[in-house]
Amino acid sequence: MPNIKIFSGSSHPDLSQKIADRLGLELGKVVTKKFSNQETCVEIGESVRGEDVYIVQSGCGEINDNLMELLIMINACKIASASRVTAVIPCFPYARQDKKDKSRAPISAKLVANMLSVSGADHIITMDLHASQIQVKMTKAEPIPVSSFDSFLFICPYNLYAEPAVLKWIKENIPEWKNCTIVSPDAGGAKRVTSIADRLNVDFALIHKERKKANEVDRMVLVGDVKDRVAILVDDMADTCGTVCHAADKLISAGATKVYAILTHGIFSGPAISRINNACFEAVVVTNTIPQEEKMKHCPKIQVIDISMILAEAIRRTHNGESVSYLFSHVPL
Repeated sequence: MPNIKIFSGSSHPDLSQKIADRLGLELGKVVTKKFSNQETCVEIGESVRGEDVYIVQSGCGEINDNLMELLIMINACKIASASRVTAVIPCFPYARQDKKDKSRAPISAKLVANMLSVSGADHIITMDLHASQIQVKMTKAEPIPVSSFDSFLFICPYNLYAEPAVLKWIKENIPEWKNCTIVSPDAGGAKRVTSIADRLNVDFALIHKERKKANEVDRMVLVGDVKDRVAILVDDMADTCGTVCHAADKLISAGATKVYAILTHGIFSGPAISRINNACFEAVVVTNTIPQEEKMKHCPKIQVIDISMILAEAIRRTHNGESVSYLFSHVPL
């Protein structure tokens, strides 16, 4: 693959290396460090003139520092005459702040999209955005005044899906999958759950939840039947895991024989690990959009689906001008 460079940010170097290995490439040379006042410094260690550049940086760990590092890396490559710069962001930061749900609330996901565009990103490759409207906000970002006219920002986003890899995992690891019910832990995930249930030809259910405040669920109501069936909870992300653990208890009390949780982005902050250890899950399955090695040491229930081949194939297809839609329903071999 000529005229292509892949650089890794500091948030998830293991995933970056797997992507590069899959493509048969070496990661580009880059040094990231901080000055004594905590400002981020980036040094690109090789020429990117005329190259198609991909920068892999996930929204995890020290999210604000990693986001700033990504913006600086994009800008450094852009002003060094890279022909195109694509930000590969497996877990998009601030994705949950995607709408104005109360007075004076910011739409932070849109702000991040604007920042990426201003820094010089031409494309974004991400996975399972929390809300589809974020894609719209990336392509209709706020205008920035330039002399006497408005120059509209524009990012072409590719939102990949973990669904094909999830389907493959279910068929290979749950012997009773034909007698299962796919469950959404909230009404917002109904479309995702019905898609998986249709492709497996099984039933689906959802749990209606009422929140007192963020990260705290007040009441849950199960809509659907899970009696004497394996229940598979599917969601795009889990943070403190209060919702999925409450949902698991609800499913067991409703007669489910086993409960699995499959989550694209396993954030697992605060009391998440202890909650999972004390919950009735057979397994909590996440993708490696976020590093999970340390969390797996403290929680044997966590299992990981590798999605590096999906991201690598998306990079290859983008670089060669091929269709990316194949990846919406297939896992690359």
